[in-house]
Amino acid sequence: MPRENLNPFVIAQSYFQQAAERLKLDDGMRAILSTPKRALTVSIPVRMDGGSYKVFVGHRVVHNMSRGPAKGGIRFHPDVTLDEVKALASWMTWKCACLDLPFGGGKGGVAVDPHALSLNERERLTRRYTSEILPLIGPDQDIPAPDVYTDPQIMAWIMDTYSMTKGTTSLGVVTGKPLALGGSRGRDKATARGVQFVLREACAARKMSLKGARVAIQGYGNAGSHMATLLHAEGARVVAVSDSRGGVQNARGLDPAQLQAHKAKGQSLKTFPGGTSITNKQLLELPVDILVPAALENQITANNAPRIRAKIVAEAANGPTTPLADDVLFKRGRTVIPDILANAGGVTVSYFEWVQDFSSFFWDEDEVDRRLEVYMKRAYTSVAATAAKHQCSLRGGAYVLAVDRVAEATRVRGIFP
Repeated sequence: MPRENLNPFVIAQSYFQQAAERLKLDDGMRAILSTPKRALTVSIPVRMDGGSYKVFVGHRVVHNMSRGPAKGGIRFHPDVTLDEVKALASWMTWKCACLDLPFGGGKGGVAVDPHALSLNERERLTRRYTSEILPLIGPDQDIPAPDVYTDPQIMAWIMDTYSMTKGTTSLGVVTGKPLALGGSRGRDKATARGVQFVLREACAARKMSLKGARVAIQGYGNAGSHMATLLHAEGARVVAVSDSRGGVQNARGLDPAQLQAHKAKGQSLKTFPGGTSITNKQLLELPVDILVPAALENQITANNAPRIRAKIVAEAANGPTTPLADDVLFKRGRTVIPDILANAGGVTVSYFEWVQDFSSFFWDEDEVDRRLEVYMKRAYTSVAATAAKHQCSLRGGAYVLAVDRVAEATRVRGIFP
């Protein structure tokens, strides 16, 4: 197998350049669209509970703002790097454009293991990080949201820190907030709900039924756990799931409620008594109908792509498939629903939350789900049509659609001064 460069920003640029070739963009436009608008790296000194101090490193990157304020999550993870955050910010640009949302792309991250911190230490870390990036964020400028190992409580601390500094309560500065602070109903399972909606479309295109389909889910955080519940309720058979420590499989199917109860006790899925223990790598290669990578980047590579047996791969995670692997899967007739389409339910409902915050009028969950389904189905149809026109994969179609929209906005706006 050829040796791959697994740097996430290199991978993100590769997908962009493929779209730029298909669109025949000139060198100037390619340079504008491939270069992040700004990247800030900050030190974050935190007083630990024992009285000592530790310094963590954080980043906030805005990739593009041609179509609106930057939008993108903040992750707390020990492996966070600037290149990873730059890649994630660019993927947010294309994701928002793919769904035709009035946002650009941004992302943030802190290199930290949040599980090693107490609740008070996480709060002090969050508030100091917020104070460092505060000049750059705002409801009409750059709007953070939850990502890996961050949650509504983290968003509440960011909102409060920003609001106390500005002297006015600003609900719209972040999304993914608790309902008590202007959060949107349905936001907690929006990413999974979005994947569910596009999976229905992909199954129909392959003349498959979601009911009875065998599903494997890698990653059991917010997106993965909700995916298991939603697909189980729709009649799919969830035969394997995993978290960062390993997983479990059972060909007869797994009960998401029992899995969640096991996780709630602080146990890894690999110790779940209702099946056989497997590794994350083994899960990816199981004989299933649908594979949902819902963990981190670079899980499906040129090395294991020839052994992926799923008919449909729905990318609930960002960047789980490398470019070489994507080519292998396309040539083997597998349907890959790319991340910038598949997991866009989260940012779409974040957009709904932002709109509700500005209007101070909040929708019930049925209304949120109804609107989300419209956006996801419309995006899938547009992406599939673009892919057919260019005789390429769904990823290729999604990037062509997204890059073309951002390029058009850039042309119309012009470059000032």
